Amino acid sequence: ERVVALAADLTESTRTHHFAERFPERFVQVGVAEQNLASVASGMAAMGKIPFMASYAMFSPGRNWEQIRTTIAYNEANVKIIGAHAGVSVGPDGATHQAIEDIALMRVVPGMTVLAPADRYEAERMVRFAAAHEGPVYLRFGRPKMPVFTAEDQKFEIGKAWKIKDGKDVTIIATGHLVWKAIEAEEALKEKGIDAEIINIHTIKPLDEKAIIDSVKKTGCVVTAEEHQMNGGLGESVSGTLMRHFPVPQEFVAVNDSFGESGKPHELMAKYGIDTPNVIEAALKAVERKK
Repeated sequence: ERVVALAADLTESTRTHHFAERFPERFVQVGVAEQNLASVASGMAAMGKIPFMASYAMFSPGRNWEQIRTTIAYNEANVKIIGAHAGVSVGPDGATHQAIEDIALMRVVPGMTVLAPADRYEAERMVRFAAAHEGPVYLRFGRPKMPVFTAEDQKFEIGKAWKIKDGKDVTIIATGHLVWKAIEAEEALKEKGIDAEIINIHTIKPLDEKAIIDSVKKTGCVVTAEEHQMNGGLGESVSGTLMRHFPVPQEFVAVNDSFGESGKPHELMAKYGIDTPNVIEAALKAVERKK
């Protein structure tokens, strides 16, 4: 009963209209005012509610980052921030709606937990975790349908990476949509005689540094894969960890200092170098650099 939902006009796109229909007394339509969205959510949290505030990631945290930082994180407000339609796979909406900087924006905020699910079941587990967790949480959701490959009852633990497959030649660390691309890449790499270890980093912050270090000590090289800018994303978070503890050759599969554009999701992921062939190429290069 403490859970409330807030939207900034995009109720159907963020699917909050389902909550509004079922619990109208616990739903707030703020309108096209993302800064107010964050401030109202913070105020409701201060009164004992558990607010889930939802918009496109490009608008929240993109447009209201200062309000998230100051009214939510600085006050340690118990607000859950839903950034929907993240990544270039939003498709035809184009660069203005494709958030590929949001991980960088949120992981730098003190006290912020940053989560990115790989499929629908993982997303559901994250939402349940966020509701029970005390403190601000950012949940990053994509738009297109993706394969479901986690078990419905699979355990989710914050800050604990999920090793999908053991391997000895290269570590592939992925988050969000790129986890499935890494799984596809592993099959192709096996045919080339390369045994890849696949790790799903569903919790970008706090990062499971132990899982990363333990893996690369075994494989000797690493590929990071994300639907985000190379600057400030998962890859740089991993490289910072390894630089301090166990440096190894690293290759990045990420958007390289570019805005997105309008197109079909699969076309855009190919153009911006974040699909399965790019993961394969990066793994081959990392293994060669290790030699």
